[in-house]
Amino acid sequence: MLDQMTAVERFQALAKGEPIDRLPCVPIVGNGAARVIGVKISSLRGNGNLIAKAQIESYKFFKYDIIRIFTDLYQQAEAMGAVVYYPEDETAYLLAPAIKDLSEIDRLEPADPCRDGNLPAHLEAMKIAVAEVGNEVPVTGAVTGPFTTASFLRGADELIRDMYRAPEAVHRLCELSLETALRYARAMLDAGCAPSLTDPMGSSTVISPRQFQQFAAPYLKRLIDYIHSQGKAVTLHICGKTNKIWEAMADAGADCLSLDNEIDLKEAKNKIGRRVRLMGNVRPSEVMLEGTVRDVEAAVKKCIREAYDNPKGYVVASGCSLPAETPFVNISAMMSAVRTYGRFPLMLEKLEEEVKNG
Repeated sequence: MLDQMTAVERFQALAKGEPIDRLPCVPIVGNGAARVIGVKISSLRGNGNLIAKAQIESYKFFKYDIIRIFTDLYQQAEAMGAVVYYPEDETAYLLAPAIKDLSEIDRLEPADPCRDGNLPAHLEAMKIAVAEVGNEVPVTGAVTGPFTTASFLRGADELIRDMYRAPEAVHRLCELSLETALRYARAMLDAGCAPSLTDPMGSSTVISPRQFQQFAAPYLKRLIDYIHSQGKAVTLHICGKTNKIWEAMADAGADCLSLDNEIDLKEAKNKIGRRVRLMGNVRPSEVMLEGTVRDVEAAVKKCIREAYDNPKGYVVASGCSLPAETPFVNISAMMSAVRTYGRFPLMLEKLEEEVKNG
């Protein structure tokens, strides 16, 4: 089935509560975009033109509803001194934090996104994508949340210990990380790109809801308040279990919650759906990477049944970034399923028919 609206038109209508042709769909393609243009993931490092080409061509191939300029979570921390390892053809990972001892905090400085690390390349990619396809699809840039960046600067295990033995030092690291995030968000906005936030270390799988309220939420709120002041809505993704912090995520100002596959969409709709748009939560590994086309279709239908009527709107999406080796046929199947079951009013008829037929 052919779309009747562009992605930009679809989201504009959704924000206004106006009719849309189908539910938006975002298989969160990260480094898998390199596969679309036939290059190794490591070749994207520091290459804004290639990052942009990969993401633009991936969007054109699958025709999903958001382009997200993203390679890994460590870009801001690396620009502040963390050491990141780049495998030849896999996603980067943290090799060493920026500091080994809390006495070293004072030598840390917020990053300049126009100068430090690989941030300038990502900004270049955003500018290219906005110029080429920004009139038809929203282009977002990934900003890592302050608490998560703080964990990369200090090391996750050490930061968790510091929350008990040196909480003031954790706040200092979060302040420095927040300033980098604010500068990066400002540069994104100047590039015509909307910041999208991810703060995986804030998950209730990692820290308690009380610790989230103390160390993560205040910095997210200040960052989101700034983005709102520039007239942009904010999507917030936190991995793992988040049901105990949904209210806090909304209180921080998030307009849309991108939800991991660990949570129940129906529960999220009932508890928080009147406050925020929901996005998610097809399983990236078990379904999108390892499943069949029929598995993908079944997962998409399940998500639509559970959340299509969310009061603030719903976006079909993977629960997190897709593994780079996700089969193209499964990404296409996700889009096809949304075009079949996520159309209005056809959606309701098909879903009711599915229920009747078991």
